Amino acid sequence: MLAVQKAIRRIHTSLDAPRLTRFTLQAPKNVEVEYANGSKFNLTAEFLRIHSPAVDGKVRSVGGEKVIIGRRHVGIMSAEPVGNYGVRMIFDDLHKTGIYTWDYLYHLGSNKFTLMRNYIKTLKKHGLSRDPPRRK
Repeated sequence: MLAVQKAIRRIHTSLDAPRLTRFTLQAPKNVEVEYANGSKFNLTAEFLRIHSPAVDGKVRSVGGEKVIIGRRHVGIMSAEPVGNYGVRMIFDDLHKTGIYTWDYLYHLGSNKFTLMRNYIKTLKKHGLSRDPPRRK
């Protein structure tokens, strides 16, 4: 299953996205990216965190599906450029291993509503929540 997910991600990130013209971190909750073709996407920290291109130790496997839960209120502390092809974002839950390429951000922005709808459906199907667990 993981190999299939990696192959799909590789296909989606290898598409020829238009050239990035602007990246703006609107800490702590949003990133705005704009491309040469006029596409402009506002991506939330939660959305970016749950679609991190890195393997995450906080991923829960439920019914064979990998799901990141409880990230509704996550924030982005900083964003560091990686070469001329992407950015590493450091989230306030201390996740910092994913590198978001400009092509991958274009894919996320272009498919934002479908990806988020599918994520919410998966959570509901398994009785999980976007909200962090309550502390006792």
